[in-house]
Amino acid sequence: MVARAVTITQHEGREASCCSHPSPPCWDQAEDLRCIATTFQYLQTSGWYWGSLSARDAREALLTKSEGTFLVRDSSHPQYVLALSVKTRCGPTSVRIEYSRGCFWLDSISPGLPQLQSFPDVLSLIQHYKSSGHAPQDQASNDFTPETKPDPEGGVPLNLMHPLHKPEAFPSLQHLARLTINRHTNCPEHLPLPRPLLRYLQDYPFHI
Repeated sequence: MVARAVTITQHEGREASCCSHPSPPCWDQAEDLRCIATTFQYLQTSGWYWGSLSARDAREALLTKSEGTFLVRDSSHPQYVLALSVKTRCGPTSVRIEYSRGCFWLDSISPGLPQLQSFPDVLSLIQHYKSSGHAPQDQASNDFTPETKPDPEGGVPLNLMHPLHKPEAFPSLQHLARLTINRHTNCPEHLPLPRPLLRYLQDYPFHI
């Protein structure tokens, strides 16, 4: 799936640490390993990373879900690592997630690609689009065939509403409590909690 680019002007939460284009000319490739490893650590904790799930199986998993249900899986394209799959009003579809030099952003066929906001990890990217309500629009998909064709004028909006957890990775009560705390504060390190609990909150600083 390829997404149309949009320019995002709102900034909230972790977006202050977003990356910008173009990337600096000098780059330590060891940082790639660190950034990707951090993202996969967050994804494994989230419960809605489905690993090597195929495009066909992702479509089946989303087909009966409500609009806005989404998951992250490994991309089937050899040049990409991850893909975002989401149920739209026209059925399940998918968009690849780009990565370069410590930044993640959604794939696009638009000439406005340099205007797409990028993020230091995939969780920040997903949380931004889910929280802001602004998302690229599905123009075409290499993975899915929607039940109906999108509007040729405007595409199909990708509204991210509810993550789809893997059955075997449903969140624990401890993790659900962490998500609730993260939804209500941007500075959990200032809470009057024991140090081990503060470290637990910092291990997953997201609310999805």
